[in-house]
Amino acid sequence: MTSATTYPQLTGEYTLDAAHSRIGFVARHAMVTKVRGSFNEFTGTATIDGDAPEKSSAQVTIQAHSIDTRNADRDGHLKSNDFLSMDEYPQITFTSTEIKQTGETSFEVTGDLTIKDVTRSVTIPFEFEGSAKDPFGNDRIGFEGSTTISRKDYGITWNAALETGGVLVSDKVTLEFEISAIKNA
Repeated sequence: MTSATTYPQLTGEYTLDAAHSRIGFVARHAMVTKVRGSFNEFTGTATIDGDAPEKSSAQVTIQAHSIDTRNADRDGHLKSNDFLSMDEYPQITFTSTEIKQTGETSFEVTGDLTIKDVTRSVTIPFEFEGSAKDPFGNDRIGFEGSTTISRKDYGITWNAALETGGVLVSDKVTLEFEISAIKNA
């Protein structure tokens, strides 16, 4: 574990390592179970200021067509105009607007999340998982976090009523981030 006193050595520009990161989501289905999925194509960068974490920043661009719930029919529906309208809105973006250190290894990253041309501010609590030099000589850092959004806030309102009451897909969706980033040379 990296202590707060070593944050200054982390200062620099980083590129998200998509092969060792996951951007996922969880939604309730039919009120009784959860569907988990992820986006398989995304890019991102971060600027870390270890002396003044509040001066750090991050941005991520997700390709909507890369949604993967391990079910082709469901993925097709999620890509359609009922949900992500990926032909019209091919990217989901997040750009930080504020970063606050809330504990020795915890941070709140607030930023603009844009889905289907709707931009709303969200705050994602992150835990710093540490830093390491990998076998290839890369300086690597890791963060994990999650937050819950309302899909209706982004104009994603499709649903179906259940005979037993309730709806097929929950409004609340939990976004999950497991991020590994490599310091730029």
